[in-house]
Amino acid sequence: MTSPSRLQKDDFEALSEFRYQLRRFLRFSEEAAQSEGLTPLQYLLLLHIKGSPGRDWASISELAERLQSQHHGVVALVTRCVKAGLVTRTPDDRDKRLVQVRLTTLGEQYLHRLAQLHRNELQSLSGVFQVSYISAFNDRD
Repeated sequence: MTSPSRLQKDDFEALSEFRYQLRRFLRFSEEAAQSEGLTPLQYLLLLHIKGSPGRDWASISELAERLQSQHHGVVALVTRCVKAGLVTRTPDDRDKRLVQVRLTTLGEQYLHRLAQLHRNELQSLSGVFQVSYISAFNDRD
């Protein structure tokens, strides 16, 4: 069994650059959401609902996992989004314990505008993320 190679200066530089670019993107995302009158978490909630694989809704538990948040915090977030007209919340037809959270037309409109901005920003950063931090380590092994 071989021991992992010792980290070199360029490893720290690569990790630092990756974290810097990641933080720049997250800051862009926060500011874009706020410019639309949404909180960053509201934008992420809308994104994760629309991004649910194979369906047009998400459960509270799925959203909690995607947001890496506590169940009760997501319930409160969904409640705020319902009041803002961004989402609806309905019990599942088969399992009344399951709540389906769906985008409203207004929520869709916000999401599409913000997702377009995010896609453009990611495209502008694509060269930065082409060289991955992990590949820098793999090259040494």
